Amino acid sequence: MKVNANSMKWTRAPKKYEVTEEKVKIVTEPFTDLWQRTYYHFRNDNAPVLQMSTDEKYFSFVVKTEFDTKVRYDQSGVVLYIDSENWLKASIEYENEQIQRLGSVVTNNGYSDWASVDVDASIKSMWFRLSRRENDFCIENSVDGKNFKQMRICHMFNVGDSVPFGIYACSAENSSFEVSFTDMEITECKWLPHDGQAPDEE
Repeated sequence: MKVNANSMKWTRAPKKYEVTEEKVKIVTEPFTDLWQRTYYHFRNDNAPVLQMSTDEKYFSFVVKTEFDTKVRYDQSGVVLYIDSENWLKASIEYENEQIQRLGSVVTNNGYSDWASVDVDASIKSMWFRLSRRENDFCIENSVDGKNFKQMRICHMFNVGDSVPFGIYACSAENSSFEVSFTDMEITECKWLPHDGQAPDEE
């Protein structure tokens, strides 16, 4: 099912944005970010987030991002934002002229982590896919929208029956860039059931 972006709702709308049925453009503002406590010991909760919600227990959400990042920590991608202390995000985050961080952050109960891999700084487009299986989630990425690679599997402790999910963009330092989100779609869950070791008995 194609997503009509006009039906999505803002958490902290940016000053400059454009939303049509098929495309969202965001111009980021300086010193905006999502992070909680871990390692850096600061808390940032001011990035713009545009989301929808569903009570489906099994689904996948896909989006294509195109961005013109230039300054360290410029980032954009997919997000599941419950509240300031419980969320997950996946993005490409600009580091320098050589590399970017293709990574994901999971924040449970007010503490964030960060897992990433270095990719070339010349990359200016990426697809992300967020999948739900009850309260477990899988994040994947793709350069062509067809062949997705797993980035992360995680559990969200404070998710309800209905989960919010969508897109975000921010610039943690004194910078600004434009990002476009297109090809947003909700499908049956592409994250298949595990076919290996049987679950432990409760």
